[in-house]
Amino acid sequence: MEHCSVYQGAMPASIVSFRGPLNLGGVTDNQLGEFLRARRAGVRPDQIGLVSYGRRRVAGLRREEVAEAAGMSADYYTHLERGRERHPSAQMLDALSRTLLLSDPLREHLFRLAGVLPPARAVETVDPVLRQMLDNYSAAPALVMNSAMDILAANAVTEAFFSAYPRIDNMARMTFLEPVSRDFCVDWTWTCQAIVAGFRQACARYPDDSRLRCVIDELLTASGEFAELWHSYTLCAATTDPRAFVHPEVGPLRLTYRSFDVREAPGQRLMLYQPEAGASVDALARLRARMGDGRESLS
Repeated sequence: MEHCSVYQGAMPASIVSFRGPLNLGGVTDNQLGEFLRARRAGVRPDQIGLVSYGRRRVAGLRREEVAEAAGMSADYYTHLERGRERHPSAQMLDALSRTLLLSDPLREHLFRLAGVLPPARAVETVDPVLRQMLDNYSAAPALVMNSAMDILAANAVTEAFFSAYPRIDNMARMTFLEPVSRDFCVDWTWTCQAIVAGFRQACARYPDDSRLRCVIDELLTASGEFAELWHSYTLCAATTDPRAFVHPEVGPLRLTYRSFDVREAPGQRLMLYQPEAGASVDALARLRARMGDGRESLS
């Protein structure tokens, strides 16, 4: 069975900043500058693609080398080290993190020294333990999506549930761009409104998410329905009511679902479906029976 293709690149996350010192228990007034100076001394020019000629009078990188590699003026970087400038932007901090080859913990420390809450890195891989939980949840569909609604992992029942779709890759694209969706989702209009509402919430939470913007731009171009909802700011109210579907093999189903943030992976959500008692339970049982012994999950 061919696995669906999903986006695997790392995505920028939202950045929340504030001004004013953080209570880090430091003993000096220029911890940011001292940290930058110490990290600069530990990086060789060749480690960041610079060519060094002759004998060097300083250990590690010169100030002007750091500034050039990070895309800022030498004067500005010098002010940072000497404590004359204490509020660099998150973009500059990210550039310095790359130039100074900081690990994730050191990058987080740099942000905190500058008085900026470090942006959480959106993770595009699914934790193996969570994958195992998905596989063990065999009663109904279960999947993990990112903020752009890419399906990163799903159990075998999910594949059978969405078997009418040519690709099981992105929930928004499947809903707006696949004609089968209008027959599969009885509440298609509500589903479309819910997806647009979800994207608006994601944009507020992750304004620098390039993958999210990419999917939205694609849908604005490819789907008139999406563009109309997006530009009209039509939002649906959240509900826990069962949603109705018509599966081409087992017929009508009514499912409720719940969404849970994956704490260890900002931007990821676990979606668990549950059949309504009665006919929907029987329909899902028939669907699982049709899957046979060669079940396979998206991973």
